[in-house]
Order: sequence, then C-alpha cells, then structure tokens
Amino acid sequence: MILVADDDAQIRDIVRIGLSQAGYGVAEAGDGRMALELAQSLRPDLLILDIGMPEMDGLEVCRTLRKTSDVPIMFLTAHADEVDRIVGLELGADDYVSKPFSPRELVARVRAILKRSQGEVAVQDVLRRGVLSVDPARHQCLVRDVAVTLTSREMDLLERLIARPDHVMSRPQLVDAIYGTNVHVSDRTMDSHLRNLRSKLATAGCSDAIETVHGVGIRMGACRGV
Repeated sequence: MILVADDDAQIRDIVRIGLSQAGYGVAEAGDGRMALELAQSLRPDLLILDIGMPEMDGLEVCRTLRKTSDVPIMFLTAHADEVDRIVGLELGADDYVSKPFSPRELVARVRAILKRSQGEVAVQDVLRRGVLSVDPARHQCLVRDVAVTLTSREMDLLERLIARPDHVMSRPQLVDAIYGTNVHVSDRTMDSHLRNLRSKLATAGCSDAIETVHGVGIRMGACRGV
C-alpha cells in the first residue's frame, strides 16, 4: 500500500488514479500531521509526500519518520529551486518528482523504488570490503556487525560501488545505474546521496568507505574502519 499526502485534492486524485491503474492500493492524507499518523499506523510500503503541506510540511514528516523507520519516501515538489529537493534527500528521502509531473513517470519511479526496497531482485551473495558488508537481498549494511540504516537509493549506490570495488564510476554512470537511463538527475542530487552515505558509514566507524578520484569519479575505498 502507498500513502499519498498532499493538501491539493486534485493532485491526490491524479496520483491515486495512476497508482490504482498500476495495481497499487492507495491511502490518502490532506496534511502533514495526518500523513505522519497514517504512516505510523498503516505502515505503508512507500510514502509520496508533498513538501508544502499545512500542519506539518513534508520535510518535517520525513525527518520524524526517519528516526524510527526506513520506509521509502518520494517527495513531490512545486519548487523550481533544488534547495528543497537537496534538503529532502539529505533527510533520507529516496526520490523526488517535480510538479507538474507525468503520472507514467511517477508510477515508473514508484515501481523502481519498491523493487529495490522489497528485494525483488535475484538473490545475491553478501558483498564484503574490509569492515563493511552489504547483503542486497536483505537490504542490510553492516560495519563490524553493527547495522547501518540506509535509504533504498543509498543502498543501491553502495551496492554498485562495492560490487566493483576497484572500478571508478563517473557521476553520470552512477545516475544511470541507480535511476535508469533517460531520467534527468542533477549532479547535486547524486552528491547529496554520496554525502549522506559517507556520513552514515563514517558515523558507524568506516570513514574511508568511499573515495573521490578527482576529475574522474567515485570508487570504493579500502574500508579499513578508520
């Protein structure tokens, strides 16, 4: 089930119809406080949150949920500026869609997020690098056996890097690998995912997990746990 939160009833209708036609069950909330209450009680598979909502905005809903939940979150934003999008990603959102949006694109992004978060992929072995281990099938990341909570985007990014630890990937290659081709995602968005991932791994005791090769791209570090 997908929870859609937006104070614009017309937007909710558009999203609900698109998701329902794709076979998803949908619950709705008209403000941020209701969205938070429903998210905590219904435990949806994914949240679609408008940023600018009354009572509690989408960013605050995301911030509150991330204290106890790793449920996938997609933001809807009417802002042309990327600031809200970057803030949302730094708070732990998995994706965003700008208004006006294509219902078909939104459904495609929902499918991609759910596919990753629900493990609808072939079973893979646990990937290891130094003190770091990643279990794609279980959506699990460990640093010295201590769990690190990652969003689906962060996990997907980490999987791509640790699967080929000595290979340098450019930002465009990372975008294509994570979002798919023909999807425009800015460098700032990818930088935000990388910054969040680095920060979480460093807090867990692995500050050398991701290396920047200047002028080329990103690769997996030694993960010695320094």
